Amino acid sequence: MAKKKNELWEWTKALIIAVVLAAFIRYFLFAPIVVDGLSMMPTLNDQDRMIVNKFSYKIGKPERFDIIVFHAPEDKDYIKRIIGLPGDKIEYRNDTLYVNGVAYEEPYLDEFKNRVIDGPLTEPFTLEEVTGQEVVPEGHLFVMGDNRRYSKDSRHIGTVPMEKVLGNTSMIYWPIEDIRLVK
Repeated sequence: MAKKKNELWEWTKALIIAVVLAAFIRYFLFAPIVVDGLSMMPTLNDQDRMIVNKFSYKIGKPERFDIIVFHAPEDKDYIKRIIGLPGDKIEYRNDTLYVNGVAYEEPYLDEFKNRVIDGPLTEPFTLEEVTGQEVVPEGHLFVMGDNRRYSKDSRHIGTVPMEKVLGNTSMIYWPIEDIRLVK
């Protein structure tokens, strides 16, 4: 009888350790997310499943064009691309991104730009026009979806405070035929 109790206790300890370890990984390191909507097309499709690296911004700085997940004002998590970093002056003209007066290529938009026939993919704007600020404030990011015509992003909700960022994501793990790293 004592041996059965000891075996039961060992199994219970193993199960508790597994649950605590899984919870730690899920809440502090990596978490799954489902893409909800078309705002990141053609890079990401509706219902793609991805892994969010929550640890990435705890030790490093965000980089322009990273794809991040953040808590949006509507109590939802959004997935968007970083366009502007703190101190950046952002402008779009003739479907071209200008950061601090320098033109940047956005190769992830080429597929959509080639399909658009009725005007630019990204309507012209300046950061000041859409947020009232000349530069991206310290501790904030300016984000946009890749599907510029149908994305609710910093042009609508303002800049994103860094403390609202859950982490970055670059790996689709589901559906199986779409497994890949995205840039």
